[in-house]
Amino acid sequence: MNPDAAVRLREAAKTYRTGDIEVPALRGISLDIPYHRFSMVVGASGSGKSTLLNLIAGLDRPSAGTVTVAGRRIEVLGESALARFRARHIGIIFQFFNLLDDLTVEDNVLLPAQLAGASRRKAQARAGELLARMGIEEHRNAYPARMSGGQRQRVAIARALVNSPAVLLADEPTGALDSATGQEIGALLRELNEGGQTLVLVTHDPDLAERFAARTVRIVDGQLAGAPAGVSR
Repeated sequence: MNPDAAVRLREAAKTYRTGDIEVPALRGISLDIPYHRFSMVVGASGSGKSTLLNLIAGLDRPSAGTVTVAGRRIEVLGESALARFRARHIGIIFQFFNLLDDLTVEDNVLLPAQLAGASRRKAQARAGELLARMGIEEHRNAYPARMSGGQRQRVAIARALVNSPAVLLADEPTGALDSATGQEIGALLRELNEGGQTLVLVTHDPDLAERFAARTVRIVDGQLAGAPAGVSR
C-alpha cells in the first residue's frame, strides 16, 4: 500500500450487461493518485473515464479488482457503511450541479453535513466560510434556479467541500458552462488544490487538463493510455 496515495486502484474492472451481452467499460486499471495533487482523467465520450470516477466515488462497484480511498477498501463496504464513508471522506461535483431547487443555497451546502451527523452550528459556520470563499456569501438565502450556471457550480463546490473531504471528485464540472465561466471554475479548483485539497477531475477537454492539472491520466477504450497495467501514473 502506498501511504501517499489518496486513491489506489488495482486491476479495477467494470463490465455492464445488456441482455446477454457483456460490455467492458474498464479493463484492469491500476493507478495511484497522490494526496494533495490535482489530477485529471481525460478521455473521449465512452472511454470509461466517468465509470472510473464512479468507482472512486463508491457510486458503482468494480466487477473485479480493488478500490482504496483514503486508506479504506471501499468496494467491500456494505451500502450503509459506504454511504457514511462517502459522506465524510469524498466530495463530488457534477456537471449539471445536482442542486435541490426547493432548498436555499445555504441549505444545499448544509445537506451533506447533516447526512454525516455534524452539528448544525458547526455546519453553518463551515458553510458560511465556504460561501465566502466561493464569492457567493450574499446569495446564501437565494434559490439555485435563480442563479447563473457559474454561481450554481460554486454552490455545488461549497457543498462538496462542507465535510472537508479527503478527496474531491469533479465530473465535467465546466461542461455546462460557457468558456469564460468554465475557465473561472477551473482556476477556482486549482486554487483549492494549491491550498492542499486532493482533486480528481474528469474531462473530455484536453485544453482544460493542460491549463490546470499537475498530472493527466488518459483513458482509451477502458484502459490507461501510454502505461502498462499496474504502473502508477
